[in-house]
Amino acid sequence: MTEDQRPVTEVAAGILLDTQGRFLLGQRPEGKPYAGYWEVPGGKIEKGESVFEALKRELQEELGIEIESSEELTVLEHDYPHAYVRLHVSVIRQWSGTPVGCEGQALSWELISAKTPSVDPLLPAAWPMLERLRDLLA
Repeated sequence: MTEDQRPVTEVAAGILLDTQGRFLLGQRPEGKPYAGYWEVPGGKIEKGESVFEALKRELQEELGIEIESSEELTVLEHDYPHAYVRLHVSVIRQWSGTPVGCEGQALSWELISAKTPSVDPLLPAAWPMLERLRDLLA
């Protein structure tokens, strides 16, 4: 529990990095909190799952891909009105399949070198993830 006794939702987030210096963002579909906002793909970690197991499951469900490995980037916490989340952020460089929006969500490959993504708005918690990613790759 957090200081104000809100439960913590554990979330696995995976930043897909391709060989062209791009990362993938997905747009949250209608019916979800922050619908229309752009985010790093991922989702809730189920009871008994590791971060990697959650990433494998979530990215298969969301994007139709099989990830082969991941490397931990950071752990962040963010207090949204609907949930207090702890985000376990990983970088994924190897996967099989081509990412598609299996839940009807739009996808956008973004250049890491760009100061800001070409899509807007981004979920508030996505900004510190991207800052850490740029620090890693600097």
